[in-house]
Amino acid sequence: MTATVVSAPTAPARSWWVQQSKTRRLLLMAVGAFVVVSVVRALSGEHALTSQFTVAQTLTATLPIMMCGLGGLMSERSGVVNIGLEGMMILGTWGAGFFGYHYGPWAALFGGALLGAIGGLLHALATVTFGVNHTVSGVALNLLAFGWARFLSGGLFKGRGSSGSETNSPGFNSNMGALRLPGLKDGGSIAKLEGHHWPVISDLAGVVRGLFGDLKVYELIAILLVPAIWYLVWRTRFGLRMRASGEKPSAPDSLGVNVYRTRFIAVGLSGAMAGIGGALLVLNNNGGYLEGQTNNKGYLGLAALIFGNWKPGGVVAGSALFGFFDQLQLTSAGSIRALYLLAAIAGAAGAVLAFRRTRKPLGAAALALLSIVMFVLFQTKFKMPDALVKTLPYFVTLVVLAVFSRRLRPPAAAGMPWRKGQTT
Repeated sequence: MTATVVSAPTAPARSWWVQQSKTRRLLLMAVGAFVVVSVVRALSGEHALTSQFTVAQTLTATLPIMMCGLGGLMSERSGVVNIGLEGMMILGTWGAGFFGYHYGPWAALFGGALLGAIGGLLHALATVTFGVNHTVSGVALNLLAFGWARFLSGGLFKGRGSSGSETNSPGFNSNMGALRLPGLKDGGSIAKLEGHHWPVISDLAGVVRGLFGDLKVYELIAILLVPAIWYLVWRTRFGLRMRASGEKPSAPDSLGVNVYRTRFIAVGLSGAMAGIGGALLVLNNNGGYLEGQTNNKGYLGLAALIFGNWKPGGVVAGSALFGFFDQLQLTSAGSIRALYLLAAIAGAAGAVLAFRRTRKPLGAAALALLSIVMFVLFQTKFKMPDALVKTLPYFVTLVVLAVFSRRLRPPAAAGMPWRKGQTT
């Protein structure tokens, strides 16, 4: 009798891409995207796409959105859905205007954070203590914040200074200094590299000049808050308790952790971050609160949070994307024309990947058709109407959320009612 030996099935060979670490893959994707953008800029001849002015304006538009997104991350990681970011941001703009007028630009940052934190604590009081539906509480806060700002402005701004009224604060000096690296000013060595319009090299020079050529101190503070929030959420005991409260609150509760207090602190910090975002808008406005100043950036911050899958790096990426499209109305129309070519390339690549991976010819055909339409718009130099340009941030928001919705994983207990002792 002969024995047969059955060999174990061999695992399929993993591709080179799968073998790379997640960090390396993200880095490679970022470098690849930058190279593609550089090639598009060179082929289209629309040098405004990566110019120092475009990058600087993108940074200015990105930071307030990013502050709101990071604030939402703090709240929702603790289990409290924060639709009220827009209202907290409105309170932050008013607080920055009031404290900045009386005490200067540094106080404007503090005032924005303080008023935003008050809005966050009100949201926590309604949701955590009284069990109000999180969405209802957030929407109510958005509506009430606008009315509160108008009421307070009428009593504290109207008649003050030369420009105080019910809709805006008196102006103040918002200069807090700036970080200017040598060689980045007009006429410097880096500026000359940008002027040559070489692929990759000139684009990199434009990005460096835009980021560090005239970096305001308050912008630097906002940037430094990103690693601070990451460390707080993922490397501290409080961060662990906060994330546990958002995933399975009964678990930390069984270990003696006060889930209510943890959520109150997280939502208060969330409001403070959104308030700082509002303060950045005031400081960028040469020191002055203006009604409607937020222009729905709180909602874009919420979209950046969802796009970023409730992670700091993703929030930053989403905020930069929305910030870039938000500032397009300030730059030349050439940037939009270059985006047609970029969309055509992305559509063609997406069509190939859709057909190879999913074997869905209908989806691949739709992407191929989109690629052709974008290329035709690029070739015909179609000028997008200004009114349509202003809607681009919101249109891109809808497209991005629709495309990435399948891979999203919000905190498991976010928005769910919970009471001490309840098993989840």
